[in-house]
Amino acid sequence: MEKLKNIFDHHFISMLGQSLSKHSKSTFDIDHFENIVFQKDWNQLEFKQRVRRISTAMYETLPKEYEDALKVLHEVAPHFEGLAGIIFPDYVELYGRNDWDLSMKALEEFTKFSTSEFAIRPFLLMDEKKVLEQVFIWMKSQNEHVRRFASEGCRPKLPWGQSVPSFKKNPFPLIPMLENLIEDESIYVRKSVANHLNDISKTHPHIIIDLIKKWLGKNERTDWILRHASRTLLKQGNKDVLQLFGYETSEFIHVDELNLSTKSITIGDQLHFCFTITTDSTTKIRLEYAIDYVKKNGKRNKKTFKISESTINQGHSKKYDKRQSFKNMTTRTHYPGLHTLSIIVNGAVKNSINFNLRK
Repeated sequence: MEKLKNIFDHHFISMLGQSLSKHSKSTFDIDHFENIVFQKDWNQLEFKQRVRRISTAMYETLPKEYEDALKVLHEVAPHFEGLAGIIFPDYVELYGRNDWDLSMKALEEFTKFSTSEFAIRPFLLMDEKKVLEQVFIWMKSQNEHVRRFASEGCRPKLPWGQSVPSFKKNPFPLIPMLENLIEDESIYVRKSVANHLNDISKTHPHIIIDLIKKWLGKNERTDWILRHASRTLLKQGNKDVLQLFGYETSEFIHVDELNLSTKSITIGDQLHFCFTITTDSTTKIRLEYAIDYVKKNGKRNKKTFKISESTINQGHSKKYDKRQSFKNMTTRTHYPGLHTLSIIVNGAVKNSINFNLRK
């Protein structure tokens, strides 16, 4: 698979240099710009390092006055949409901290073509109150990208984003903004709200529980957000959340005939397993399986995978046939040892079986 960093290839840098030159009133040295970017270590730089290198190269070749440089970037940014356009908010993050008003306007504009969610974080650390005042203006924007930015930029656990400890400790100032966006017409915005609330659920589950009680059943949009925002709590088997979504009990549900194709597999292979569910009473079920993976230090870590959500009628049974890959990935490295497969219904482990993973 093509590495993300390679979106910044020679063609991209050439096109960017030409566009900066076209819109710069002063003489723009394209060769100097490219020489700064393509230093000897370029091939070793990862995605965010390349972003920072390009931002630095723009600073070295654009007008030194921040306002003059921004005028050029405002002309260029619309021609570089998507993730690659993150270089423009990054420029603001690096060089705009002493000009608050210009920087806020620039981040609002640049996020329409890419995303400013990472660049806003240092400003939050500088003056949280002032940024939140701006965020509450952005959340009412006519542009869906700006409304999403209001939510995404303040996420307590934003992936790749600089940490904002105060929001992890106290997310309550963010709730009015999220409630304002919870019925947003844009799925792009609603996904951000759901992910934001999921972040909050990891440290303050009672906040999500209160929101579910308040909003569940209002409409399909809010229901989807609340369910997606509760995915961590559902995987953890939080009884309050399970009950709010109608998963009352697993007392009358039985998981039988749990079998593995083999009790020992090699790293890189697939584990094939099957089982049967029966119920003594018509029941709404959330069905998952979990694997206790062996870690590098020999300890184990449980990972839960959702299978389905459905209703099984009294006296009926249903057979499931599943496969789980043990191929090493960038997100997970497998280690040999005794693993455990568990079948989970409505947050409760109903059956388990061990198997051995070999090198």
